[in-house]
Amino acid sequence: MDQTTQALLFALLGAVLGGGVVLAWRISEDQQRRIAEHSSPAVPAGVATVLSVLRSSALVVDENDEVLKASAPAYALGLVRDNALAVEELAELVRQVRRDGQIRETEFVLSRGRMSQPIHVTARVAPLSSRLVLALVEDRTRERRVEAIRRDFVANVSHELKTPVGAINLLAEAVLEASGDPEAVERFAGRMQTESERLSRLVQQIIELSRLQGDDPLEEPAAVKVDEIIERAVDTSAIDAQAKQIKVVHDGEPGLEVLGSAGQIAVAVGNLVANAIAYSPERSKVVVGAKEADMMVEITVTDQGIGIPAGELDRIFERFYRVDPARHRSTGGTGLGLSIVKHVAASHGGEVRVWSVEGQGSSFTLSLPRRTHHERPTTSQEATP
Repeated sequence: MDQTTQALLFALLGAVLGGGVVLAWRISEDQQRRIAEHSSPAVPAGVATVLSVLRSSALVVDENDEVLKASAPAYALGLVRDNALAVEELAELVRQVRRDGQIRETEFVLSRGRMSQPIHVTARVAPLSSRLVLALVEDRTRERRVEAIRRDFVANVSHELKTPVGAINLLAEAVLEASGDPEAVERFAGRMQTESERLSRLVQQIIELSRLQGDDPLEEPAAVKVDEIIERAVDTSAIDAQAKQIKVVHDGEPGLEVLGSAGQIAVAVGNLVANAIAYSPERSKVVVGAKEADMMVEITVTDQGIGIPAGELDRIFERFYRVDPARHRSTGGTGLGLSIVKHVAASHGGEVRVWSVEGQGSSFTLSLPRRTHHERPTTSQEATP
């Protein structure tokens, strides 16, 4: 065998050996990939589809605490970061469920920095398979806030009702003890009448606030004539204004119309006018006017009363909040009027603003959507039952 033939045989043998090595390497790589795929469980197709459209925060976690699939709200809520659970409370709950296979549910608070409000969530974690765990997380912040407001409302109502009821009870006992003194009986009876009127106003405003909160959204707002609303509010408070010799002036642009509920708007404007008269000194003036402002109508009530301290302006629309307890004893305020105004403004897509200087007076502005000429809603008379 010559040298050329030997060289060709060696070259052929090297090619065969090289091809065999490459083939073996590729077979080994394919086997390793199959093993890896087998070791990382896949999310069932149905679960993945549900998670992709789910509005709740949901995620699937494997045995290595790696998040295989998560819904968009889970990322928005900050539960997942770099395919890992970012909340230790949730991660620990997942590990517990993986150990014993028991479904667990808990509540915890997510902190999102000093400037953000904490988020209250409930988590329900259950085994999805022998190697996968499913976690569902619901944001309960709004429900918690509503519950807190409801508890405060009930507590405040109980406290506010207790005051006039207790006063009437004490005055009734005083009348019995002073039955032989006509002047004392007359004095105590007058105070009983004052307290009973205050109790009546409080109950009425609680009913109004509850009714407003229970009203359906304004799907078909009616055309409401602002002049009629203002005249109605002024007429309702006429007796109180005359008792204090307060002049109530109806000013502003005539003929304006807004969109909404005539009854609700009348209650809101009536509360603003009543407040202005109650907190104004005798022989002063209250001005009620309206004007256009872009696509809104601004109804403004201005008084020359005691005013509101700057530090209290942010709280005056809270339920039962009153600036100075010494003042509301003399005016008989309930602390619900401005809360009703704020609720009416919000339900109509408007707002209420206040300007006030202590000792000089206050100006409240209720801004409501203006009715344009091309709109044809029902009239306020048609909408009023």
